[in-house]
Amino acid sequence: MPRNCCLHSENEAKSEGRSELIPSIKFRHCCLLRNQRCVTAYLYDRLLRIRALRWEYGSVLPAAIRFHMCAEELEWFNQYKKSLATYMRSLGGEEGLDITQDRKPPKSLYIEVRCLKDHGEFEIDDGTIILLKKNSQHFLPRWKCEQLIRQGVLEHVIS
Repeated sequence: MPRNCCLHSENEAKSEGRSELIPSIKFRHCCLLRNQRCVTAYLYDRLLRIRALRWEYGSVLPAAIRFHMCAEELEWFNQYKKSLATYMRSLGGEEGLDITQDRKPPKSLYIEVRCLKDHGEFEIDDGTIILLKKNSQHFLPRWKCEQLIRQGVLEHVIS
């Protein structure tokens, strides 16, 4: 809220001979500015959390999370997702580079995973096609299945 709005109200109170209202006007104005700062901080924090969702879940958000987002937040998420995809395509040659993978250094290149729900066919780098059916277990390259783990399709089996 612009400062001159408060001055306008102060000047109006002075011209009407109601100077006793000036402290109330200033107090109200300070409260409005504080509320504005609080709302801005809340919205910025929510924006950071939505951005983190792209890194945690990938480009497809679970329905339970989408349910709690308004249309503007979903639109911002989609724009961020597109910007990130454009940036990743510009890196690393023809195929691009997925910078959302391997956020933590892997201990091994292959991991054992269990399929939590039917997902269908899944192709790995060597051209092998694996059928991901509920409760099936597979030994797969870590980087190929990290996003499916985050989406809840697979779970890492820790022996």
